[in-house]
Amino acid sequence: MEQLLRSELRTATLWPFGSPGAGCISEGRAYHTDTGRVFVKVNRRAQARQMFEGEMASLEALGSTGLVRVPRPIKVIDIPGGGAAFVMEHLKMQGLSSQAAKLGAQVAELHLHNQKLGEKEQQEAHTVGHRTEAQPQHVTKFGFHTATCCGFIPQVNEWKDDWLTFFTRHRLQAQLDLIEKDYADREARELWSQLQVKIPDLFIGIEIVPSLLHGDLWSGNVAEDDLGPVIYDPASFYGHSEFELAIALMFGGFPRSFFTAYHSKIPKAPGFDKRLVLYQLFNYLNHWNHFGQEYRRPSLSAMRKLLK
Repeated sequence: MEQLLRSELRTATLWPFGSPGAGCISEGRAYHTDTGRVFVKVNRRAQARQMFEGEMASLEALGSTGLVRVPRPIKVIDIPGGGAAFVMEHLKMQGLSSQAAKLGAQVAELHLHNQKLGEKEQQEAHTVGHRTEAQPQHVTKFGFHTATCCGFIPQVNEWKDDWLTFFTRHRLQAQLDLIEKDYADREARELWSQLQVKIPDLFIGIEIVPSLLHGDLWSGNVAEDDLGPVIYDPASFYGHSEFELAIALMFGGFPRSFFTAYHSKIPKAPGFDKRLVLYQLFNYLNHWNHFGQEYRRPSLSAMRKLLK
């Protein structure tokens, strides 16, 4: 592996430091190289290249906004015999604590970024002699330019004009199709048949502008260093900003200061709390597909709650 990294990174120096890390999906190791410190994620699954290419595209999109800090992606490398490695900038990080409010404000600005681009385009379209040089493009649809993986499950990000179509088809239905394939769970099937016709009621009177999302913003994918907050391991797409907050409240959650700062910039819209349950349902289903039956109960419970 180290010989492969030396060749691909064109470095004579390759000294490992720190302890190897093993996450739920991939393994990681930090190295000194000729050009600085890098962090290398390794996954032996057949779809590892697709997974890492989606992560690289996500980091590039998030970093290009200049609103949130992410590790700089460097390269995806095929591993002989199967799998892939993803090389990125190494950052010396620690758990998010004192920087939580700052991160909340940054994530809100990230979610507002595309809307502001649209407003700017409209203003310049009505201004004589407006600038024509290359600028970030306003996105009018929901999706992403490539597939991404939330965990190791590939997600279809085919562009859709309508958020409900995108979310129900490419997120909820996709997860329930996998559950049907692996578990043939009758109760999940019956609850979903009742729920899917009621989902539009949760969005009455709500205008949704596509927001660039991290896509998997739970407490294990955020940190801080001496320069401020950092987010990583994204599964990005353009979606409803509220989707981002669902998993931020699950699996340990974030400090309250994160949400206070976030909602000072993006106040809760009517019906927020019930839509949050809908978005948490996606995360429970995704965990059921990744980690097994222990997530069946919270998945079904969320569906029952939404049907009340």
